[in-house]
Amino acid sequence: MNTTPSLPSTAQPGIGIIGAGAIGTAFTRILARQGIAAVIANSRGPDSLAALAAEIGPLLRPVTREEAAAQDIVLVAVNWSRLPQALAGLPDFGGRTVIDANNSIEAPLFKPAELHGRLSSEVFAELVPGAKVVKAFNHLGAQLLSADPQAGGGRRVLFYSGDDGQARAGVGALIERLGFFGIDLGALGVGARLAQFPGGPLPLLNLVKLG
Repeated sequence: MNTTPSLPSTAQPGIGIIGAGAIGTAFTRILARQGIAAVIANSRGPDSLAALAAEIGPLLRPVTREEAAAQDIVLVAVNWSRLPQALAGLPDFGGRTVIDANNSIEAPLFKPAELHGRLSSEVFAELVPGAKVVKAFNHLGAQLLSADPQAGGGRRVLFYSGDDGQARAGVGALIERLGFFGIDLGALGVGARLAQFPGGPLPLLNLVKLG
C-alpha cells in the first residue's frame, strides 16, 4: 500500500454526483467545506434537490442525471437494488473516472445482495461502460464521512482502489484535498475486496493517521 501526493491546486476537475442519499449528501458537504463546486442528480429530478442546494449554497447545483454523468469525476452512491435503474441509458463514460461509493447491502434489512462470488465493484463496472472505476468513499458511515477529517490529532483515513493508475491517483489527490489521509490499496481485485461491505475487513474502521 502507498499514499498519493496531492495534485496542484490549479487542478479543478468537474465533479458530478449521482444519488442524493446519505453518502451523496455527505460528499456534497465535504466538497463545499473545501470550496469545491459540484453538480448533483437523483431519480426525482433537480427540483427535488432545491432544499439541499439551499443548505450547501452556490457550490452545489442540482442537474439531470445526464449532466452529472458528464463531469470529469462522477461519484455514484445509490441503494444497491436501484443502481441499474439509476444508471440505465447513460452514454458511454469515455474513459472518465467514476467513483463507486456503493455497498451491496441496504436498509432496512441489511441483507447482503447475491453477487455469485463476484466483487461488488465488478458488478458496478458493468453498469458504467467506458468508465475508469475507482472504489472509494464507501467504507465509513455518512455521519463520520461528513465530519471534520482533522480528528484525534491527525487525519481520518480513506481507502481507495482502481485498475487505472491515473484515475486512482486523481481520486487520491481529491481525498487529500478534502483533508483526509488517502491510502491506495491498488487494483480493484485487491482493494475493492478489502473495502467492500459486506465481506471486507476495512469497512467501518475509523482510522486516523497521526503526524
